[in-house]
Amino acid sequence: MRTEKEKMLSGELYNPFDSELSKDRYHAKQALHAYNKLSPADAKEQKKLIKALFGTVGKQYQIEQPFFCDYGYNIHLGAFFFSNYNCTILDVAKVTIGDHVMFGPNVGVYTVNHPLNAERRKTGLGYAQPVTIGNNVWVGGHSVILPGVTIGDNSVIGAGSVVTRDIPANVVAVGNPCKVLRVITAEDI
Repeated sequence: MRTEKEKMLSGELYNPFDSELSKDRYHAKQALHAYNKLSPADAKEQKKLIKALFGTVGKQYQIEQPFFCDYGYNIHLGAFFFSNYNCTILDVAKVTIGDHVMFGPNVGVYTVNHPLNAERRKTGLGYAQPVTIGNNVWVGGHSVILPGVTIGDNSVIGAGSVVTRDIPANVVAVGNPCKVLRVITAEDI
């Protein structure tokens, strides 16, 4: 019989209140509590806590406090990542972030979803879809990236956007729902 964690990681309906998953979330909350209370002068300890919490981290990253996530182990950072204040990553499924990615303040990345059917939703079950963010992406402040989305390399997501579907590489995309505004050209700053 499959565990709730196995169901969660494979995108099936799962029970988030399962004892193993509850323990995993508690572990992440404890680590994040410690992380978010650290002095900015404790950069080494910040890096140590994030490295222990995340699935993988690349060379050089900075995550401004406060930061929040569900599990941590489903987050995979590339090299040279920067996240501004109040980032939330609900990493029920895998979140892959490429190299040289920047998040503005209050960015949310959500992999978790709930059934549309009210009766099924009342059971408390959820499901998740992975999020992939390519290399050299800039996500503007107060943007939200929803489950199952892929953002292509070199793209810019305008502030306040709600990304509901895939965004191709090399574009500026904005809005709610987020749509491609234009291709990035050599003339851009």
